[in-house]
Amino acid sequence: MGMMQAPLVVGVDGSDSSLQAVDWAADEAALHGTPLRLVYASLWERYEGAVPTGGLERPEGRILAENILGAAAERARLRVPTPAVSTDILAEDPTGALLREGASASALVVGSRGRGQLASVLLGSVSLVVAARSVCPVVVVRGDDVALAAGHERILLGVGRRDAEAPSVRFAFREAAARGCALHALSTWRRPAPRPAGHQLVTGDPAHSAEARATALLDEALAGPALEHPDVRVSRATPEGAAARILVERSAAADLLIVGARRPGSFIGLELGRVAHRALHHAACPVVVVPDRGTDAATTDV
Repeated sequence: MGMMQAPLVVGVDGSDSSLQAVDWAADEAALHGTPLRLVYASLWERYEGAVPTGGLERPEGRILAENILGAAAERARLRVPTPAVSTDILAEDPTGALLREGASASALVVGSRGRGQLASVLLGSVSLVVAARSVCPVVVVRGDDVALAAGHERILLGVGRRDAEAPSVRFAFREAAARGCALHALSTWRRPAPRPAGHQLVTGDPAHSAEARATALLDEALAGPALEHPDVRVSRATPEGAAARILVERSAAADLLIVGARRPGSFIGLELGRVAHRALHHAACPVVVVPDRGTDAATTDV
């Protein structure tokens, strides 16, 4: 996020999960010197009438929104000496509102669970759609107390087949530099299916060549950003197995898991890919989904 003045935007709905997102975002804004913008998006006007009777009294929905936002802003200011904190009430669909906000944000921050009857669902629908479609990075705040307090001092980055120039890699290095923490980058590989005995194309160990390709793409993806951030301590790993499973397992020792997401030309469907989707549902720490428009899935099983 750097020192840009594009705000860090947090979706607030009054739930415990969104207050957790406010806490995380306040820390992040203070770390980067970024303005913090708290938004409450609701369709209350549709149900209560856009214009109150007599034009003076405020509808109950707006009073509730003002109270929730006011408490969240005060919470952020008390937590850390944050830069500017602003609030806004948007009388529209939360998903559409946050996606629009993302066009001028350094990142969007949302909680992992929604309000109401669906709070038991692993991931709130708003968070999932925003992560899938946003044009800016999306942070879904989840995980245990140690990760939320940045106690591991490690960032985990999943590197996929097309990540040589990926925004997710640059984001990870900038974040590690700002936090002064270690960056653990990994690229997975899968053992090829056995070929028939005597197959003419078998030369050497196919598993070794698959691992070598994973190592080469990791080296290529990290080379440029590592030169730009020589102080960031980087460790690398090329484990065999499914990227989604391995990243979720290793997220237990990380403060942040960063993955890329496919962004084709149109927003048809949820363009997340398997790795980001599983991470958002099961990671033990906050997850950042960084869009990578115009390429194949950034973090895929290889």
